Amino acid sequence: MHKLTQSYTHGASSVPLIGETIGAYFDAAVERWAERDALIVRHQNLRWTFAQLKDAVDSFAAGLLALGLAPGERIGIWSQNNAEWAVSQFATAKAGLILVNINPAYRLAELEYALNKVRCKALIISPNFKTSDYVGMVRALAPEIDSAAPGQLNAEKLPHLRIVIRMGTETTSGMYNFDAVAGLARESHRQRLAALAGELQFDDAINVQFTSGTTGFPKGATLTHHNILNNGYFVGEAIRMTEADRLCIPVPLYHCFGMVMGNLACLTHGAAMVYPGEGFDPTEVLRAVQDEGCTALYGVPTMFIAALDHPDFDGFDLSTLRTGIMAGSPCPIQVMKQVVEKMNMAEVTIAYGMTETSPVSFQTAVDDAMERKVGTVGRSLPHVESKIIDADGRILKPGETGEILTRGYNVMLGYWDDPERTAEAIDAAGWMHTGDLGTMDEYGYGNVVGRIKDMVIRGGENVYPREIEEYLYRHDKIQDVQVVGIPDPKFGEELCAWIILRDGETAEAEEIKEFCRGQIAHYKVPRHIKFVDAFPMTVTGKVQKFVMREHMIEELKLAEVKTA
Repeated sequence: MHKLTQSYTHGASSVPLIGETIGAYFDAAVERWAERDALIVRHQNLRWTFAQLKDAVDSFAAGLLALGLAPGERIGIWSQNNAEWAVSQFATAKAGLILVNINPAYRLAELEYALNKVRCKALIISPNFKTSDYVGMVRALAPEIDSAAPGQLNAEKLPHLRIVIRMGTETTSGMYNFDAVAGLARESHRQRLAALAGELQFDDAINVQFTSGTTGFPKGATLTHHNILNNGYFVGEAIRMTEADRLCIPVPLYHCFGMVMGNLACLTHGAAMVYPGEGFDPTEVLRAVQDEGCTALYGVPTMFIAALDHPDFDGFDLSTLRTGIMAGSPCPIQVMKQVVEKMNMAEVTIAYGMTETSPVSFQTAVDDAMERKVGTVGRSLPHVESKIIDADGRILKPGETGEILTRGYNVMLGYWDDPERTAEAIDAAGWMHTGDLGTMDEYGYGNVVGRIKDMVIRGGENVYPREIEEYLYRHDKIQDVQVVGIPDPKFGEELCAWIILRDGETAEAEEIKEFCRGQIAHYKVPRHIKFVDAFPMTVTGKVQKFVMREHMIEELKLAEVKTA
């Protein structure tokens, strides 16, 4: 293995990039694997072969053209995981429409912002999910729909939106039913769909995904066919996916983890997509793996923790599992070891990236040693460049900590209609600045030590919360832990650990501190310990550390400390 002299690597590969649109690739994949299982949606009792999926996709795509939607126009989707989501993903790609993923957790103000920011002409919605009444929220935001003919919406607050398509069998004034859209298509629309296959280009925008910052409005990362089709393919290659695989996808489809690493990895390898439920539920996941003979499983660490801690875990047969991906946030070492030993996932991999990079830029290999799987995020994917730089933009030596940058086919076009923030993220040389702190060893393996904004500076010492979290995971009573920095008048910042204990365990703050003393440097011992039942999370399973910080500032009545 070649040794690096600086923290720069290129995922050299003899495997070429795919130079096709998603639609063209989809059609070829269906020809190759027509009678194999393509989509299994457990909660809808639906099982489709690739040929059946194509029938649904082509019919819906032709229906969208019949509604007057034209290539380049934006169509939102606001829904939990279901068959309609998959159909919409592939149909919009074939019709040349830009699918705008809307977070299922969004409420009125966020929906209004997202739809207006990208000027959505159409919106596909689920009737409801958990506590969200999507039909009700659309009617609240656009009351004009109650008296509008379907496809003729003219709403004051949503001036660009004309068409709303709702899933389910009930009817709602002003909205089309999802299952009725295919019936609107005529032969001319099917002919137009076929003609589009030769017109669309793989560098066309195909998807907008909103990424939420801790401040300001969400940014719409704009991705192309080329971005996400290739990323799905190479992620699948990394776990040695084949047409014999059956992938359990409990992660949200509205996020890259579900629709790219899940759906597109399966499409490019002829594997079956298995949706265990509308959202994540550990019982549904374990049952799906067992009943469907899943060979691969995706999830964020908290999902794997919930599965491992399931009271009936030992009663499920997980013998078919071989591989999978853990991503979204750093994986605790102990959790990774349990996934390998107890879930039969000897070939599990870790992936790292961000929505703006389609999403994966680093991934471990199935045959990497355990210390690589738990101590790194792997190496650059094929055709992707990575480097670690200091604050002045200079490439660091292996082992030195700096910002992780990525360049290649996977970097987004930019943030939708936001040249200023695009220029802040992608520099003149085409490098995506991730905002993550990391290192690269002499063999090109990357390691993420935290967000630049999460780094804690205590009394002049740089402290990376990840390091302390990894140490605290060793404590027998601790199920999960997150460490944040909070203001301190003496040291500028102090450490605070939020801890979820294992079922039936109790602990005192002093016990946790004593566990740290003499084992890690004194300035890394958390001064504040808070025992909680759960962490504030995004719907994709990412912990919201800024919410924890704000909570502690309020609880301890702290003042932000001004630094020069």
